[in-house]
Parts: sequence; structure tokens; C-alpha cells
Amino acid sequence: MSPTPAPSSSPDTNPLLALSDNGLPLFDQIQPGHIPEAIDALLANAEAAMLKVTEPTFPADWQALSANLDVANERLGMAWGAVSHLKSVAETPALREAYNAAQPRVTEFFTRLGANETLYAKYKAIDAQTLNPAQQQALKNTLRGFVLGGAELQGAQKQRFAEIQARQAELGQAFGEHALDATEAFSLLVPSADLAGLPADVLEATAQAAKADGASSGMHKLTLKMPVYLPVMQYAQSSALRETLYKAHVTRASDQAPPAQNDQDNTPIMRELLALRAEEAQLLGFAHYAALSIHPKMAESSADVLRFLSDLADRAKPFAMRDVADMRAFAAAELGLADPQAWDWPYIGERLKEARYAFSEAALKSYFPAPKVLDGLFKVAQTLFGIDIRPDTAPVWHPSVQFFRIERDGQLIGQFYLDPPARDGKRGGAWMDDVRARWLRPDTHELQTPVAHMVCNFSGGQDGRPALMTHDDVITLFHEFGHGLHHMLTQVDEHDVSGISGVEWDAVELPSQFMENFCWEWDVLQDMTAHVDTGEPLPRDLFDKMLRAKNFQSGLQTVRQVEFSLFDMRLHQDDAPQTPEGTDIQALAETIRNEVAVIKPPAYNRMAHTFSHIFAGGYAAGYYSYKWAEVLSADAYAAFEEASQTSGTVLDRATGERYLTEILAKGGSRPAMASFKAFRGREPNIDALLRHQGMASEAA
Repeated sequence: MSPTPAPSSSPDTNPLLALSDNGLPLFDQIQPGHIPEAIDALLANAEAAMLKVTEPTFPADWQALSANLDVANERLGMAWGAVSHLKSVAETPALREAYNAAQPRVTEFFTRLGANETLYAKYKAIDAQTLNPAQQQALKNTLRGFVLGGAELQGAQKQRFAEIQARQAELGQAFGEHALDATEAFSLLVPSADLAGLPADVLEATAQAAKADGASSGMHKLTLKMPVYLPVMQYAQSSALRETLYKAHVTRASDQAPPAQNDQDNTPIMRELLALRAEEAQLLGFAHYAALSIHPKMAESSADVLRFLSDLADRAKPFAMRDVADMRAFAAAELGLADPQAWDWPYIGERLKEARYAFSEAALKSYFPAPKVLDGLFKVAQTLFGIDIRPDTAPVWHPSVQFFRIERDGQLIGQFYLDPPARDGKRGGAWMDDVRARWLRPDTHELQTPVAHMVCNFSGGQDGRPALMTHDDVITLFHEFGHGLHHMLTQVDEHDVSGISGVEWDAVELPSQFMENFCWEWDVLQDMTAHVDTGEPLPRDLFDKMLRAKNFQSGLQTVRQVEFSLFDMRLHQDDAPQTPEGTDIQALAETIRNEVAVIKPPAYNRMAHTFSHIFAGGYAAGYYSYKWAEVLSADAYAAFEEASQTSGTVLDRATGERYLTEILAKGGSRPAMASFKAFRGREPNIDALLRHQGMASEAA
């Protein structure tokens, strides 16, 4: 099917060439057919700007370059960002086709821009002493970006570098499409009798899904989307059913998937991506891609990262082994499972937690209706940072999307879209992305306020009742909102270092993981819980049980994250065996598991084939960032715990203002370590993280 052509490339008829009254994308009007002509026009405009600023007579002046080049590129980037966003949250075959047709041209332009020797020379000629501190940091990042973008390469090497960038973009996109298609290809109709143990809201949702597909009464439609898959693994009493879904989930987009899905096997894509990344690193003078990836981050080297991960594994593994021993004993004594399999562990863990703490995630869920949770989240941010959050209006891509504005002292400082529920055509997971950055625009001299997307994949409401969230869902929402606050509460006026822009990749998770801590505070939970039927807040005794269960299997979870991080880092350090077909990815995965894991999955497990973070999500040789930033976030949160000893609450306004001033407001305008030290008065240490996760005693 060919995309429907748009009638004209004028702003009057093409919504990608126009903006709403408040300067935002016209999401409700954008169609696949609008993409070709809009990208044509915006690329031509950006190309003209690049030619203008690279003329010999154009001054090597920061403001002049920004007023011409950055303005044109921002408009192109905003339109392409809208298209990319729609592909992530509302994909259709026509949209995929139009996106994939345009992507190579967009990639080629930005690759060529980043490697332009004349433009590089203009920026090198700028006198940094004439710039303010934020501009100096932006210039430093820009010059480094030119080097890493191939601007110092010549001839055939430069041409090859451009080819590598184009091919990597194409492959990353294909990887994500295969993962989405493989997820959506699976469904299973089962009768109610096979679903003993599942929570009522999941049964209701799966029954409605089956009915929508024309199935008879009493049938349920199971899928691999998290709001269905995870409850089945945790609660379904049928081991056979759990096995069926587990195998389908861990073989998605791989050589182990059903023959009908052979065209979705990501193996060749992964091998080619790894080869291209290694070649890119060599062209730029790095020993391997891991070294290239680490270069602009907080960590000094890949060796430092590996030492950090190994140390964390050593600290966590005794706890993880204890977790598994406890589950084995419980499974044998209480569940009749003498030899638990991979699909049994989540079920055993949930049953053990209920038995040990008299605490059920399913029961807890009734106290977290989504609207109440959202009100509680907003109250935390409003209390800490002196802001007001209220509903606003903007064109949206789906009726379930909400739009909000943030004000401080009556002034608009940011806006955001919130898209919580899972649905067909929406990729899995949760993420925050920027729509536009805060910027004192050089073309209009007006202040542009930042706007963000926050996207999740939670269960939707049923029959007019509000959606219910698990506590893990609540943590995820707080996490993504932390990213959003980092972007929206910035006070930096320079586009490239305001908000999340310019923040080192291994520090960007600090504000998001920081916010997760509030989900465990009684003062906070009282204001964001209300039983869906009675309206009663979370009882204190249930909270106490939840708190006692907080670090249940934290050792096991930490070891799992370390396993993924080590796999990623060593994969990009060229440590995997090589075969005539390319990198033996599975062999390395098994090696890492043998070294670190305390639960070994079946041989058919192909986790890497849907590891979108490192193959399609920008975390290549950077997945360690989650654990690295967890040290920063736990230590930052400890400041609020310390303040509560005096103020009586972790929602301490004075500490919140200091955190806002030194970390959130500064964005990427200075190194992350400088911001952390300005807030904490010292460098970070791991003690708070180990204490928060119940592993402090053995760390000592």
C-alpha cells in the first residue's frame, strides 16, 4: 500500500508544516501522506541554512549560527520527532511505510551536517570567552559531536562513516519493528477454567478482548503485552499455561520463534549492527564501540564500568542466592514444585511474598486507581518544587492522551502529554521524550517553554471504572515523570544544554530513579491511594506489609540487571566469540549467565533478540547507566531523608528547592558530577543504594 499523497506542501494543507496555536504538533491531523512533502520542504530549508552558514563570509558567531542553522534544524527535528512519536504510539502499515521511506534522507542530512568540515571550522573559530557558561558547555559538546560525527575523517573514510550511519538507522528501525510485530503476532484464546488465580480486572480485560474478536462467552484472549503477560506469569495456577506464554515471550523475533515468523528473526540485524558499530569505532580511533560509547559519558572508561558492575555483582550475589534458595524450599514444601522451571519462578516468588508478608500485589492494586495516583504524583512535585500542574489543551493522537501545563508563580514553564494505556500499534515499555526544548530563541528573542511526552503501557479501565495500577506501575509513572521534570523545570536558555539535552547518558536516569523513592513513603501514599470501591486510603497495616516486602528479592533483581549490563558492555567490547556468520551473541549471553546469574533460563531463551534498549534505543554499551545512576539517585534522595529528621517529612521544601536549583534547573549546562556535588556537597557513594535495597549489612 502506498501512502496517500497530501495535496500540497503548504502550511495551509500539511499539518507537519504548521503548528497549533500554542506552537505544538497537530497530532490529530497528521496522516502518512503528509510526510513526504513535509520532509521535502523542511530538508530543503535546513539544507539552505547549512549552505548559508558555511559560506566564507558568514561569521564564526554563536548567535548568528544559531539564528540560522539551529532554527531550521529545530523545525525539521520537531516535525520528524512528531512522525517518529506517532510511529511509536499509533503505528499503521501506511505510517510505517512513509516513515521508512523518509528516514534515510533525514539520517543522511544530519550525518552530513555533523561531519561538515567547514561548519566544524566555524565552531572551532568561536571565541569561547565571549559566551556565557551554558553556551560554553554547548560549544564544548558541539565540537566533541563533530569529532564523533566524523568531521575529521577524509575521503573514503568519511563516505564509509556516512554509509554506516545510514545503515545503522535502518537496522535499528527494523529491529524495533520485528520486536513489535512478533509481540502482536501472538494471541491465545483460553477458557476461564484455565485461568485460575488471575486477578479479576485481568480476567475482565481479557474477556472483553476475546469478545471484541468474536470469541464465544467464557473465553479469554491472552497476549504478550505486559498488562496481560506479567499477571499470567505471576498468578496463573496452570504451569502449562505459564510455559506457553513464557516460551512465546522469550523467543520473539528470534531463530527459536515459529517458522511463520522467520522473517522477524533479529539475528542477522544484530550481527550486522555489531559489525557496523565496531567499524565506526575503528574509523574514529577507538579500540571498540564500548570505548566510543563511554567517551561522552560520566564513566572514565569501559574498564571502570566493568569494575563497577563486578563489584555490584559481588555485593548482590549472596543475597540473590539466598532468594533462590528460599524460593526452592517454598516451592517444594508448599507448591509441589520439586524442580522449578523458568516459567515457575515469577509464580513462586509471588506466592512466597504473599505467604511471608501476608501481602498481595493484586489486593494492593485496588488502592491505586489511575486518577488518584496522578493527583498524588502531582502533589509531590508541587510540594517539592513550588509548581502548579493543571489540565491544558492541545491536539492529541488518541482519546486516552491527556495534556497538562506546569506553572510557577503564575508563569508557564512547561507542558506535557501523558499517554498511559497499552494498545495495538503502540510499542511496549515506558519512556519520556522531548517535543521541544526550553530556548531563548535567537530568531524571535522570545523564550520557548519546554514540552515533553510521557508514555507508558498500563492496563486501561473497564466498563467505566478507572484503570487500576500495580505498585510497579506507580513506580514506572513516577520514573517517567522524573525524566519529564528534568526536561521541563530547566532554567537554561540554551537549546542544546537545557533540560535533558547535553546531560551525560549515564546520569540522565538520576532524576527519574530519584522520583521512584517517593512511592515508598507513607506521607505520599496517603494522598495517592483510594480503594476503587470504597474510596478508603491505603490502610497503614497494608503499607507496613508492603514496606517489609520492598526488598523482597532485591538481590535477585540486582544480579539480573548486572547480567544485562555486563552482556551489553562486553558485547560492544568485542568479547563475544566470532563465527563465519558473525558475532555469536547467544554464546556470550550464556557465558555471562554462567558467571553472574543464579537462575539459568532454558537454552531456547533469546532475551537479546528483543533487547531494544541496546539494539534500537540508544543504550548500546550504556545499559549500565541504570545501575550507575541508581547510585546517584539513592544518594540524592538520602538528602531528603536526612532533612526529614528535622522537618518531619521527606517532602521537604527547602531540600526540594536546592535539588531543583542544582540538578533539575541546570540541565546539561554543566557536567553532571558538578551538579551532584553542588547539591550534595561531595561526590556520590554507594552506601545509600545498598541501604535502600536491603544489602547494606553484607556490603560492610
